[in-house]
Amino acid sequence: MKVFDQTLRQFIEASGSKSPVPGGGSVAAVSAALGASMGAMVARLTSGLKYHSVSERMNEIIRQMEAAIQTFEHFAAEDMDSFKAFMDALHLPKVTDEQRADRTSALQKAAIHAAEIPISLMTECRDTAQILAASAELFNKNVKSDLGVAVILLEASAQSAWLTAQINFKYIKDLSLRNKLQEQGNGTLKHIQKTKEQILNIIS
Repeated sequence: MKVFDQTLRQFIEASGSKSPVPGGGSVAAVSAALGASMGAMVARLTSGLKYHSVSERMNEIIRQMEAAIQTFEHFAAEDMDSFKAFMDALHLPKVTDEQRADRTSALQKAAIHAAEIPISLMTECRDTAQILAASAELFNKNVKSDLGVAVILLEASAQSAWLTAQINFKYIKDLSLRNKLQEQGNGTLKHIQKTKEQILNIIS
């Protein structure tokens, strides 16, 4: 069953169970999808004669938010798959030299993938928030609090994804790649934090 085909109750119960998945990365992706859904709602409610001049822009934002929601669902599933791949690699046999080498290679591949997924999630959160920020002053003022909720959820999701990424860094032996991912994550986080403050200042 796809992540978003579950009921909300099913997902909450699964994430609160002893099962390691869905974990923090998947929860972050679902939270980001909720943020994008709020962005879509705000755009949909910026309609009617009063907002006729920006109707095309609002329709484009709706399409972008819906695309983002699909991307966030993909990341939620990918996060769970990457954890499984890492655990599978961890349990590979390590009796012979060849087995140990294969296990080390599989662990590195899995760790890198497990770090790259939340970094990509952060990037999507940043880009989605930026779309909303670019039109923040055009939206219906009656739903400005929902716009605030959208960007707060997106920023919190990026923060959460960053924690997930950092957990996996310690397993990556390629220091150059690790530093590159850390630099990318830090830059993305600073950007979305700035975007959040920008929107909150506009709607306050």
